[in-house]
Amino acid sequence: MFKKIITILIVLLLIVGGIGFWYLNRNTYSKEILKIEVLGPERTKVGEEIEYIVKYRNNGNVRLEDPKLVFEYPQYAEIPENREKRVELSSKEIGDAIYPGEEKTFRFKTRLFGKKGEDRTAKASLTYSPKNLNSSYKSVSSLTTIIEEVPLSFEFDLPSKVESAQEFTFQINYFSNIDYPISDLAVKVEYPDDFEFISAEPTGIEKTTWNIGLLNKAEGGRIEIIGNLRGDVGDRKIMNAKLGIWREDDFVHLKEITKGIELIEPSLYITQQINGNPKYVASPGDMLHYELFFKNIGDDPLTKAFLIFKMQGDAYDLSTLKSDKGDFGEGDNSIIFDWRKVSKLQFLEAKKEGMVEFWIELKDDWGMEGENDKNPILTNQIYLSQVEKEFEIKVNTKAELVQSAYSEKPEDSTIDDEEIFENSGPHPLEEGESSTYTVVWELKNYYNDLENTIIKATLPEDVEMTGNIYPEEDGLTYDSDSRELVWDAEKVEAGTGFTEDSRKIAFQLEITPETEKSEYTLIEKGEIKGSDQFTEKDIEQKTKELKVKN
Repeated sequence: MFKKIITILIVLLLIVGGIGFWYLNRNTYSKEILKIEVLGPERTKVGEEIEYIVKYRNNGNVRLEDPKLVFEYPQYAEIPENREKRVELSSKEIGDAIYPGEEKTFRFKTRLFGKKGEDRTAKASLTYSPKNLNSSYKSVSSLTTIIEEVPLSFEFDLPSKVESAQEFTFQINYFSNIDYPISDLAVKVEYPDDFEFISAEPTGIEKTTWNIGLLNKAEGGRIEIIGNLRGDVGDRKIMNAKLGIWREDDFVHLKEITKGIELIEPSLYITQQINGNPKYVASPGDMLHYELFFKNIGDDPLTKAFLIFKMQGDAYDLSTLKSDKGDFGEGDNSIIFDWRKVSKLQFLEAKKEGMVEFWIELKDDWGMEGENDKNPILTNQIYLSQVEKEFEIKVNTKAELVQSAYSEKPEDSTIDDEEIFENSGPHPLEEGESSTYTVVWELKNYYNDLENTIIKATLPEDVEMTGNIYPEEDGLTYDSDSRELVWDAEKVEAGTGFTEDSRKIAFQLEITPETEKSEYTLIEKGEIKGSDQFTEKDIEQKTKELKVKN
């Protein structure tokens, strides 16, 4: 009897176990059966509209009940007005259940912000309960998008060398080429140690922050700051500025610029001065006023002496030489000052000083045919009694801006197709009618490498930028208030446009003439500024007006 009971119990256990095993297998579920994806671009530009697509599909044969979808926009993304950063869609909004084979998609548009190379991640999750199961499951997906381009120009117009404790001015230029108005834009500046802020235009917040607000495409502006730096000669100070927007109470960097400033102390050399400067750096076409100082540092007087000035090189225009008391010897390019004409050379007491002078012009252009013309130096010797002294004078480079305007590409033009935009409007121009021109700026540089090269020009009242620029990120900005164009060409090598390829940028202007004329001005006179890497001087050269004939 006992054995029968045991046998019956074992049979019952096997039956119950089998039923349980069948039930558990019948009710197991894998969340991999529901596939959810976040689709969208892997790369984007700052401010460009993009669309994320959240897609899910029930690949199983079980109905999924009470679904809830959550989508999270990437960090610092622009959120539509009617949405939050975290979007929650209940089962009432997406359906009470997801049936086998059912597929749905949801779309979320936005714009991303950040620095070039940064990534932003969008996330999506779906929670649900399979039918006949009390358990809740969650499927997740994400997509990372890289910011590959920031169509904003942000540049320093900053001297590379300043004197310690000497007041100087620098500018921060910005310009937008984004096809969307950027709001809550701001600039933050980090000054080096020992920088004394004096003033700024416009006025910032606590001297370091400027809220720009809204910036439309083809608009820009400038911040001008005045201050001084203190330190030892040779010290290098770092100036840093960031352009960004306010998002989620954070300052999101879009562009950052950093440049160094070296502290220098002008030194005086009492032997020779040019145009009143013992360390004068010449420029092509200069009129040079030489003052040759001589001081008797001995104990005995100097009597009946000759002073000979000898110049070398092809840069001097010898036909322009003027000297009241010097005689010019053409054979060896020498000027001789005789004691019979100069009283201080006839008799100079100990510890006393004398001076002779003359004037001569440099040629405006003495060619740029090869490496031998790079980094020119004017050399001269002074002979006085038994003393010989040699001097070297560096010469600044010569930069030129060639400007051209096109209503259509000429047949014989060497300009690339990308540089000529599609123009519109009547040509010839008509009163009150808007017409566009493609303007090409071609920069040529003669003798020395240039850095921090800035080209500035002003647009007349009847001319506007259209925003078409090629290349887009080559440093062209436009200040809508002052109507000033600024091209930051950065480094321009010696011989550019001669022994090297020229530097070019193309942009489009729109003109609406108020009256009919035979000639119209597209761009007013401007200037080229840069840091000459050979002479270590900041140069400034004028540019001509750009006009079109009607």
